[in-house]
Amino acid sequence: MINKWKRIDWSIVIILLFFMGLSICLIHSGIAAWPKFKGSDTRMLFYYILGFFVFFGILLVDYRILIKYHMYIFAGGILLLVSVLFIGSEVNGAKGWIKIPGVGLNLQPAELFKLILILTLGALLAKKSKLGLSFWRDIVPLGLVTMIPFGMVMAQNDIGNALSYLVILLGMLWVGNIKYSHTLIILVIFTATFYGGVKAYINYHDDIATALEKSGKAHWLKRIDPWLMPETASSDASYHTRNAKLAIASGGMFGKGYMKGSMVQSALVPYTYSDSIIVVVGEEFGFIGVSVLILLYFILIYRLILIALECRDRAGPLIITGIVAMFLYQIFENIGMFIGLMPLTGITLPFISYGGTSLIINMVSLALVMSIRLYGQDVDDIPLPSANKKLDQTLLKSLMSRWSGQSEQ
Repeated sequence: MINKWKRIDWSIVIILLFFMGLSICLIHSGIAAWPKFKGSDTRMLFYYILGFFVFFGILLVDYRILIKYHMYIFAGGILLLVSVLFIGSEVNGAKGWIKIPGVGLNLQPAELFKLILILTLGALLAKKSKLGLSFWRDIVPLGLVTMIPFGMVMAQNDIGNALSYLVILLGMLWVGNIKYSHTLIILVIFTATFYGGVKAYINYHDDIATALEKSGKAHWLKRIDPWLMPETASSDASYHTRNAKLAIASGGMFGKGYMKGSMVQSALVPYTYSDSIIVVVGEEFGFIGVSVLILLYFILIYRLILIALECRDRAGPLIITGIVAMFLYQIFENIGMFIGLMPLTGITLPFISYGGTSLIINMVSLALVMSIRLYGQDVDDIPLPSANKKLDQTLLKSLMSRWSGQSEQ
C-alpha cells in the first residue's frame, strides 16, 4: 500500500489544489453582482472537498475491475439517460438533471456518461488487433456504441455534451490504430456534413427557425445565430457572446484587477460563475491570467500523456486518450464560444466553472488515470497478433524449434 502511495503523481494533486483556489476565487467574483447565486463559492468548496475524497478513494481501485464489467456499467449509464427523459429537470432549455435528495446535488447523466463511454470504448478497443482497425468489423460497431448515447443526449437538447462523445470516439480511434484511409473517409464525411449544414442553415434560416420553434428548440437559434450569422442575429440572441467578447477584450494584457471588472461586476455577462467564468479571468486578469490558466491545463494534460506512455497495459493508454480528448474539447469549446470560434453551448470549463457533477466526474477521471499509473505496470501488454492464425502457429513452431536446438547445444 505504501508503494502505491509513493507512485501517485503528486504534481497532478498540486495542480488540482491550484484549480480549487482559482475556482473558488473566480466564482466569488462572478456571483458578486448576482445575489440569487450567493453561496455558490462555498458550495464549490464543499464539492472540491468531496471530490478529493472521491479522488483518493477511487485511485486505489484497480481500473481493470471497471474494464471487466464495462458492459454492465454501460447499460447502467443508458438507463440513466433514459430515466432523465422522464424524471429529469430542465435548466436553460436542456432537460438533463436528476436531483439527488439530501446532498443538494443535481446529477447530470450526460456528464457521467462521458466517462462511461471512455471506459467502454477503451475496453472494446483493447481487444482489437494492433495491426489496424477494420472499418466494418471494428469502426462501425464502435460508432454505433457512441451514436446511441449521442442521440439520447441530443434529445435532451444538450448539444455540447453530445458532441463531446464524438470527439472522444475520434481521439480513441486514432490511438487505437485506425488506418489513414479510414481517417480520410471520416474527415471527408465530417467536412462535407459540416459545410453542407452551415450552408443549409444560412440559406434556409427562416424555415429552420420555424421548424425549431415548432419543435420547442428555439433556444438553439440564440446559440447558433451569433456564431454563424452575427450580423443578422437579434440583439437578444447575441447579447451573451457580444458582451463576453467586449469584457475579455477590455481586460487587455494584465486585466482590471480582482473583482474590478466593470462588465462582470455590473452583471452584463450572464453565468459568470459557471459557463462564462473565463470572462471573469479575461476581464479581471487579462491576457496574462488566461495564459496562466491555459498553461496549467497544458501541464495537466502533459502529465496525463506521460502516464499513458509509461503504461504497459493496452487498455490504459486508450482510456487516458479518451480523458485527454474530453478535457481538450471542454477547454477549447468553453473558451472558443466566448471569442467567436465556437457556438454557445452549456459546456463548463473543467475544474474552474461552478458545477458539482462536472467537478466530481473530472476528479473521478483523474483518479482513473492515477489508478492506471498504479496498476498499469503490473501486467505486460497483450501479445501482438499476426495477420492470420496459420502464421501465428508457424512463428510459434519456429521459435520452439530454435529454443530446443539451443537447449541441446
